[in-house]
Amino acid sequence: MTEALTRALALIREVPDFPEPGVLFRDLTPMLADGPALRAVAEALGADLDPEVTTVVAVEARGFLFGAALAAVHGLGVVPVRKAGKLPLVADRQTYELEYGTATLELPDGGLRLAEKVIVVDDVLATGGTLAAACDLVERAGARVAATRVVVEIAALAGRERLTGRDTGALLTV
Repeated sequence: MTEALTRALALIREVPDFPEPGVLFRDLTPMLADGPALRAVAEALGADLDPEVTTVVAVEARGFLFGAALAAVHGLGVVPVRKAGKLPLVADRQTYELEYGTATLELPDGGLRLAEKVIVVDDVLATGGTLAAACDLVERAGARVAATRVVVEIAALAGRERLTGRDTGALLTV
């Protein structure tokens, strides 16, 4: 791990009892607000990127920020996977379980090309439902998930188990 990435990850704040009592929220806002830290994270997320990857699939909402930064640093396109009701043209949708209920993600129409390789990016891997749903959408669209990457993985929630068989990486595991 580079000194710049170590410094960037040290900016993550822990906020107890958010969004509900007993939850320890990992706030990445200070990292996002620091230009050199954000660049270090974007570089690290794409450090071992398959050279055939052409697109970052970024998951709403904070995944947009990290995915766009990764794309800019590595010269890739970005396709946003949005929460339900945010896109004018929807190719497909997937409902999945969250730590706190259910949610639905939607893939924009025309965002992915058949057989292209993508990397799916989000901020945090918790239970794995969000990343698994995004991967399902990508694959149903005929594209291929080369890897999934997150900034933080919460190991105790075992989200990686929902991504078995996928090249899944986290910059920090807590």
